[in-house]
Order: sequence, then C-alpha cells, then structure tokens
Amino acid sequence: MKICNLCEGQSKKSLNGKPHEYLVEIGELRIFKGQKPRRFKEQDYQCQTCQAKITYSTDSNNLAWTLWRG
Repeated sequence: MKICNLCEGQSKKSLNGKPHEYLVEIGELRIFKGQKPRRFKEQDYQCQTCQAKITYSTDSNNLAWTLWRG
C-alpha cells in the first residue's frame, strides 16, 4: 500500500513534533533505563489511512520519527 503524505511528512519531524491525526498508538510504551542522559522512550504508531508503521523515539542517537517501509 502507498504511504500517505502525512506519514511522509511525519518522518521528517523533530523530537517536538506531535503525531498526525490518523496515527494511533500500537503496543506499549518502551522505556529504556540507564545512566542519565542515556534514558529514552519509544512508542510505535500505525496510520489508520495507509497502515504505515512509525516509531517515535526520544533517544538522541536515533531519528525522532522512523517510518518503517516494506
């Protein structure tokens, strides 16, 4: 299925970007604990329009929004 423009744009947002209106949380929030500042959180989302899966991460070593293709 083709990825919608909202999801394409979401993958380019920064850490402060909020999920677009058709993204819903799937799964549970994953909290990774470690020495400060290495703590971070990840949450998976799925688009109700195009069914794309996107992961939001607060880890400074990753992209804030990752659009999974394939």
